[in-house]
Amino acid sequence: MSFKLGLTGGIGMGKTTTAAMFARRGVPVWDADAAVHRLYAKGGAAVAPVAALFPSALGPEGIDRGVLKRLLAEAPGRLGQLEAVVHPLVAADRAAFLADHAEAPVVLLDIPLLFETGADAYMDGIAVVSAPPEIQHARVLARPGMDEGTLSLILSRQTSDADRRARATWIIPTATLAEAEAAVDAILAEIAERKTKTHA
Repeated sequence: MSFKLGLTGGIGMGKTTTAAMFARRGVPVWDADAAVHRLYAKGGAAVAPVAALFPSALGPEGIDRGVLKRLLAEAPGRLGQLEAVVHPLVAADRAAFLADHAEAPVVLLDIPLLFETGADAYMDGIAVVSAPPEIQHARVLARPGMDEGTLSLILSRQTSDADRRARATWIIPTATLAEAEAAVDAILAEIAERKTKTHA
């Protein structure tokens, strides 16, 4: 049975880069954001039910995320309706991934809103990527179309870095690539040791 390792962290903390490090070490990676993109794409399982709720969000390639974002900004109270449709579909996608990789010693579940959605309850361990605030801000503000106001809004909606770190099994420092690589290797070694003891 696979060890389910949840990976999370705030915007600009280096989660995508860290997930790629696990993938290079042969760990199957499930990406929650990528799953949503698949569900919203033409032919995706979320297209019809989301279009029923937000007809103007339907475009030629599936659900137009930009339009959907604008509609939710205008009527934030409808977010719960969207989540009621999308969350079960995302969970089903995750379950299919786990079934497909049931023989893998470790699987990585990359979930930005791990704690916010309660997905931490299904993990065997949680790794949180973290960097000093000044590095986080510099990374995010270097992105196209990002400014201080947008960053502040995003951070206000996310679990704080301090809270994530307090709830983590492991913390992966991402100020440098070398630090992150070393932490990834240490985590995988510890999981392998735990599994060996379990089967001893």
